[in-house]
Amino acid sequence: MTARRPVPRPRPRPRRGSARSRKRKQAYTGGEILVGVVVIGWLFSQLMHWLAAHPWVPLLVLVLAGAGAFVWLRSRAQTEALRHTQVRALRYPMAALDGLQHQQFEHAIRDLMLRDGCADAVQVGGAGDNGADVKATDPFGRRWVIQCKHRRAGLAGAAVGTPDLHVLNGTGRPVHKGDVVVLVTNGRFTQPATEFARSQRLHLVDRHTLATWAAGPRPLWELLRAVPPPRRPTSLS
Repeated sequence: MTARRPVPRPRPRPRRGSARSRKRKQAYTGGEILVGVVVIGWLFSQLMHWLAAHPWVPLLVLVLAGAGAFVWLRSRAQTEALRHTQVRALRYPMAALDGLQHQQFEHAIRDLMLRDGCADAVQVGGAGDNGADVKATDPFGRRWVIQCKHRRAGLAGAAVGTPDLHVLNGTGRPVHKGDVVVLVTNGRFTQPATEFARSQRLHLVDRHTLATWAAGPRPLWELLRAVPPPRRPTSLS
């Protein structure tokens, strides 16, 4: 019994039509582009002729654009002035601060620094904050690094102890380059924490100091002792 030889399959013929169709499409595309350029050029020339016959139109457009820009800038300036006035008038009663969540408390401290004239005050608290919740530069050029400890129960809550100060002391100046390193709480501090802060030139803002700061127009640096001198001379220094 003899084995059957495999029948060879016919090779597919190259599609000549596809190459021709591509060339036709390219020709059509080039023609469409050329027509588009001609049409745009004709419209532009017509526009130039029309503007030459009506020279007052460009002037009117410039006047309207200038008036619109003036109105927008004036509205923006008024909005900024209103915001500045609202910030300067900011006050927080302690009951309102006690009712905040921790991150809201950080934002409140940032807003108080803004009120005091620290235009770059920012809330940075969160994962990986290295002990800093708020950073700000005061009008005298001093860099403030603030850690916030919120207690829902106020004075009845757990007192802030030295472990929190150890973290702040280790990062406030070496990492964050702070001139004034502060820990603020709506509660209280332990006696060891107070002694440690004094020995390391850390500033503590307890509930009493916070109430005075939040309720009135005096900036925080007027309420703290032994604040570093200004970085740049001013009329107030």
